[in-house]
Amino acid sequence: MPVDALLFDKDGTLFDFAETWNRWTGRMLDLLSEGDTDRLQAMAAAIDFDLETGKILPSSLVIASTNRQVAEALAPHVPQMDLDQLEQYMAESAGEADLAEAVPLAAFLDDLLARGKVLGVMTNDAELSAKSQLSRSGVLDRFAFVAGFDSGHGAKPDADPLLAFCAATGIAPERTAMVGDSLHDLEAGSAAGMHRIGVLTGLAGAAELEAHADVVLPDIGHIPGWLDR
Repeated sequence: MPVDALLFDKDGTLFDFAETWNRWTGRMLDLLSEGDTDRLQAMAAAIDFDLETGKILPSSLVIASTNRQVAEALAPHVPQMDLDQLEQYMAESAGEADLAEAVPLAAFLDDLLARGKVLGVMTNDAELSAKSQLSRSGVLDRFAFVAGFDSGHGAKPDADPLLAFCAATGIAPERTAMVGDSLHDLEAGSAAGMHRIGVLTGLAGAAELEAHADVVLPDIGHIPGWLDR
C-alpha cells in the first residue's frame, strides 16, 4: 500500500531530542528551584534528569508524556505555582527552546510536498509549543495538521489523535505513515492501522523500536529513500 501522507512526532523526530531538550530541561529546573538545592534534586529525580551530566535519562517520563503529566510530577516541588500555572509555564518556555533540527527541515519537507505527500504533526507536547517551534523553524506552513495532547483529540499511544489527522486530510490510515522516535509513537501508529517509521534521533535504540516498526531509519532524512524502495 503506497504512502500518501506522513504524520510526524515532533521531539526526537523533527528535532533531535537530546540536542534540543537537555539544556532546556536543566535551565527550567534551575529556574523553578529558585536556588533551593534540595528542590532541584527532588525535581530532577521526579523526571529522571541527571544533574551531573545535564542529560535526560532514557527512563524519563519527559520523553513521551504530556506537559500535564510532567507538570504533575514536578508540582510537589514547585510551591510558587499551582498545577495549571506550571503547565502553562512549561508550554510557554518550551516554545522558546533552542531547536536542533534533525535534518534541514525546510528542504526535507519541501521534497515530500513535491512528491505530493500530505504532512502533519502530532505531539504529546502542547499545541502552543508545537506551533511556536515549527513557526520559528519556518516550516509551520508545510503541515496540513498540527495537534498536541491538548488539541481535543487525545494523546499517544491512543490512536484517536492519529485518526483525527486522517479525518482532517481525507487520507485513509492504511495510506498514512506515523513517524516517531518512541514506542508511544509506534504503538499509536499500530493502533491506528498506519505504516510505522521509527527514527533514532530520540533516546530509544534500534533494538527497542524494531519490533514495533515497519522500518527503523537513522533520521527522517532517510524517508525519501524508503519511499523510493
